[in-house]
Amino acid sequence: MPAPAWDRVTPAEVERALAEYDRLGPKAFFAEHGFAPTTTYELVWQERTYPPKAVLGTAYEFATGQRLAPTDFEGGRSGAVKVLGVLGFTVRPISKGNQHV
Repeated sequence: MPAPAWDRVTPAEVERALAEYDRLGPKAFFAEHGFAPTTTYELVWQERTYPPKAVLGTAYEFATGQRLAPTDFEGGRSGAVKVLGVLGFTVRPISKGNQHV
């Protein structure tokens, strides 16, 4: 699969994915969208934390209609963290003991 077209994702799709995560809860969100919990980074939005790779992958699906598998793109600094930063979102390393379920 070619590299995802991240330029098609806007902050609005990311916010829609965040709302979907809030609506479904972590377990159902991961089951619905095919991602797993994060262990390295967390997206911080409105004083809550989210799994950046799962949120970005879901935002991409909302923007393009194409579902990405977790193996289709990187989640770290050169992947989801970078893309979300460019879109204006805050992503930080997870401190020990504060990992997402």
